[in-house]
Amino acid sequence: MGKRIVIDPVTRIEGHAKISIFLDDAGHVTDAEFHVVEFRGFEKFCEGRPYGEMPSITARICGICPVSHLLASARAGDAIMAVAIPPAADKLRRLMNLGQIVQSHALSFFHLSAPDFILGWNAPQATRNVFGLIAADPTLARAGIRLRQFGQEIIEALGGRKIHPAWAVPGGVRSGITDQGRARIRERLPEAFATAESALRLFWKALDENREEALIFGNFSSLFMGMVTADGTWEHHGGNLRFVDSAGSVVADQIDPARYRDYIAESVQEASYLKTPYFKSLGLPNGIYRVGPLARLNICERMGVPRADAEYRAFRQMSRGSVTSSFLYHHARLIEILAALEYIERAIEDPELSTKHLRADAGVNALRGVGASEAPRGTLFHDYTVDPSGLLKSVNLIVATGHNNLAMNRTVAQIARHYVQGDDIPEAVLNRIEHGIRCYDPCLSCSTHAAGMMPMKVTLVGPGGRILREVTRG
Repeated sequence: MGKRIVIDPVTRIEGHAKISIFLDDAGHVTDAEFHVVEFRGFEKFCEGRPYGEMPSITARICGICPVSHLLASARAGDAIMAVAIPPAADKLRRLMNLGQIVQSHALSFFHLSAPDFILGWNAPQATRNVFGLIAADPTLARAGIRLRQFGQEIIEALGGRKIHPAWAVPGGVRSGITDQGRARIRERLPEAFATAESALRLFWKALDENREEALIFGNFSSLFMGMVTADGTWEHHGGNLRFVDSAGSVVADQIDPARYRDYIAESVQEASYLKTPYFKSLGLPNGIYRVGPLARLNICERMGVPRADAEYRAFRQMSRGSVTSSFLYHHARLIEILAALEYIERAIEDPELSTKHLRADAGVNALRGVGASEAPRGTLFHDYTVDPSGLLKSVNLIVATGHNNLAMNRTVAQIARHYVQGDDIPEAVLNRIEHGIRCYDPCLSCSTHAAGMMPMKVTLVGPGGRILREVTRG
């Protein structure tokens, strides 16, 4: 009959999940599944709300990614209004997204993932975390904490608060940046650059010491998707979609994000609340693709800023085609932090950020609007259909963790097949399997949105524990 081993919960990720490992009678791994066990439901309960409320509502999907939802939602509102927002508003939105990339990537690298390859896979479970990192290397841990704080301060300087800023709106933004905000960012940039470059040196050393992990952790052929500029430069807010394959060949290019349904289909799994998008023309399971830092560096041709471009060239030299190891999401994340800092350094000197014209005013001019932005974890879609009065008739969200669902399942199965022999699994092996998920930095609060009707079982229990009635749906 075989056996099933469950890792529950998966630790050091944002949200709640578990992993099932399936063994045959001989103790060999036949498969593994990643289960997302929490459900939200924003797509359904937002129906009937005015589209103008959606940025502030959907920002509450997550306390880690509120900026990502805020900006994608505002862009969907721009499309419904059919307006081009003022140039200063676009630049300010981009600046906030850069701050979001810095703070989120710093959290992922220093707090959630680095304890594994700095403290070691065999480090005691009780100390293999950020507190253990603080004890082992307080300078590094402090630098990581302050780098994340710097990204949050940019968000606060623009939106008035670090988490859930009510700032981006359909048509633009509510406020600009003050001279004091600019000065504070300038003051903190040298330290942020030093931390990013130090982390890159640290990861090169960790990569040399973890070559087996780099070969095993999610190293397989797939498509990669993200947004690029018209000339193929790295993009984080705006641009069009590009798909490349593992050989590095462009499969589809310069796709208007509003046409995502022409290329991406969605399905559901019985064992998870997480939707499973796939590349439409290849179907399931062949339509697997990845998004996020690794994908963005695989699809672009340059970062567009000098320090990050130098790191990007070294990164791309690791493979003749696309870089396919998911362990290298960590490397890509650090390169994106460096790029974000360089773009922030440029942006704060732009005098247009002080312009007072920050919002276009219009009503409902289109009954459907799609907003897309590159969240730290990958491409985020907000797709709204409204009635003529601007009330939402339907909402569809595809978030980065959803895009990566097939890849995460394949990653944990690949790691388990390599390390697991029989049902006696050492803690270090369990941690390696969990780390396969950490590579993607999943945000499960963002990701749990169902397609179709959610299965549900309701049990009515009376006094004494007697079951009075059971109702099952789906």
